Amino acid sequence: MSTDPTPPVVAPTSTPLDRDAPVRPGEELDAAALSAYLRDHLPGIGGDVEVRQFPRGFSNLTYLVRAGGREMVLRRPPFGAAVRGGHDVVREHRILAALHPVWPKVPRPVLCCDDESVLGAPFYLMERVPGIILRDRPPAGLDLGPESMRRVCLAAIDTLAELHNVDWRAAGLEGIGRPEGYVARQVEGWTARWEKSKTDDVAAMDEAAAWLAAHLPPEGPASVIHNDYKYDNLVLDPADPAHVRAVLDWEMATLGDPLMDLGTTLAYWAEPGDPPELKSFGITHLPGNLDRRGVASRWEERTGRDASGILFHYVYGLFKVGVIVQQIYARYRAGKTQDPRFAGLIHLVRATGRMAAQAVERGTIGA
Repeated sequence: MSTDPTPPVVAPTSTPLDRDAPVRPGEELDAAALSAYLRDHLPGIGGDVEVRQFPRGFSNLTYLVRAGGREMVLRRPPFGAAVRGGHDVVREHRILAALHPVWPKVPRPVLCCDDESVLGAPFYLMERVPGIILRDRPPAGLDLGPESMRRVCLAAIDTLAELHNVDWRAAGLEGIGRPEGYVARQVEGWTARWEKSKTDDVAAMDEAAAWLAAHLPPEGPASVIHNDYKYDNLVLDPADPAHVRAVLDWEMATLGDPLMDLGTTLAYWAEPGDPPELKSFGITHLPGNLDRRGVASRWEERTGRDASGILFHYVYGLFKVGVIVQQIYARYRAGKTQDPRFAGLIHLVRATGRMAAQAVERGTIGA
């Protein structure tokens, strides 16, 4: 694969940074309680706080907090969700605190509160890293033609490889996961979550779970894995979007086989011919992006690891993404959230199941 240097991607000064918005109804924070807590625990913080929301995420809720001349980002579990497991923000803070000193593409953690009496759930604050976040369409004013998009794509893959090459033992990160037996535990765990969160009959998801259980591969050497790595969890430098400033959303990070991480990324990585539901995950289908085989090849090149068995991990990624979406949809169906974006998520669950079935039938991760 050619890696010839190309001119840097230059973002015009009009390119918008990631935008905050008013807090959604039903997801308000007690600003007075938060203000009092910050005054007691952060030197130099005085006066009231202003709370806004970053409205695009589907899991832990993310807020912009302005206080004492500082901008910070607050993370807490969704209302109506369990505060442990996938929404354990105290664990997420601990991972940031351990990883930040050895890998600077992690936001600096500021403060963690496990006292649920303050805001009704645990929460933590981290530094705000301003920048561009690529969502379902390019930001207005940003040049993402094929050459520019290609450089952004390569930077994203290379950043994932950097994470997988972190010496987690030297960094003292042993406590964030149990790498032995990780693959089998994940298949068992996500299958159990699927059964628990079902609201509709989706045969392709059932078949994917059975196929995964019957085709468990040998595990490779463990690394730190993000488990939700995609464009909209990357903060890009406004001066050169081909530079990743920070990786966000570490709630599912752990230690395990990095091919499982790559498989999840590939599940989000829609190609031009993929169903429109999967293209809603981002802009990987635009010209200039590598296809899924190209992503796996670039990752192999940068990590020195073998990805020849990536079909299993891709099917696993699709199944896992389908279960995550199903859990959100089940919470909506149960009336535990009123976010209107969740009303049609069952169609996305069906689409991930169909993609898993097609991959197994074809024996390839390509479209």
